[in-house]
Amino acid sequence: RRPRLAEGPTLGRRRTRAAVRAGRRTNRLGFILTGIVVAFLLAFSALVMSLVLHEVGHAYAAHLFGDDTAKRQGRLSLNPLRHLDPLGTLLLLLVGFGWARPVPIYPPAFRAYRLGLFAVSVAGILVNLALAVLFALAVRGLFALDPEGVYGAFRGSGGSALGLLALAAYVASSINLVLAVFNLLPIPPLDGSKILQSLLPLAWHPWLWRLEQYAWLSFLLILTVLRGPIQEVLAFARQVFFTLL
Repeated sequence: RRPRLAEGPTLGRRRTRAAVRAGRRTNRLGFILTGIVVAFLLAFSALVMSLVLHEVGHAYAAHLFGDDTAKRQGRLSLNPLRHLDPLGTLLLLLVGFGWARPVPIYPPAFRAYRLGLFAVSVAGILVNLALAVLFALAVRGLFALDPEGVYGAFRGSGGSALGLLALAAYVASSINLVLAVFNLLPIPPLDGSKILQSLLPLAWHPWLWRLEQYAWLSFLLILTVLRGPIQEVLAFARQVFFTLL
């Protein structure tokens, strides 16, 4: 057998540089994967908070107008377990829209029936719109502090801690915008249907309240026939919102 030649200095340096590059790629991949997990956990926490605050907004508005039904059932609490609907939360993560457990209200207890119905229905939507704006402004602030890190996080090519926070804030803003626009749809039992109901003749209300028992049919339509149009509306709303902000 031929004797094995010792490595020359050039070959040794090449192998050393290759090992360093491989180590950097591994570290970079690990950072990206860790960042994705952290961003997802932050965004999921924002999702839970958004759903809870939406329902608390309804409950507090009802309490202000004289209906303590939600308060007596513990729905003024910030405990997520009192508000989250497993299916609605899962769908929000998977298809982009969902819901929490509706806050129980007794409209005849409102001091002003029409105004109370309108205010309670729009309260959760306003909460989500406010959160969407706050998170979007947070993204702009973080971008001003670390533009390269934010660019990297949004491109999925690494980024910085501030970039990951900006990415999570963007997802949280988008989630809140989706919740606000989705709930504006005039489909029972979504908030938009009650906003519309508060403006319609009182003689129609008994019939409109009876539609609540067919909520399962509404959700079936939302997940099938109406899914495409709703997603188009939500996509348009996101485009306009983030263009303005």
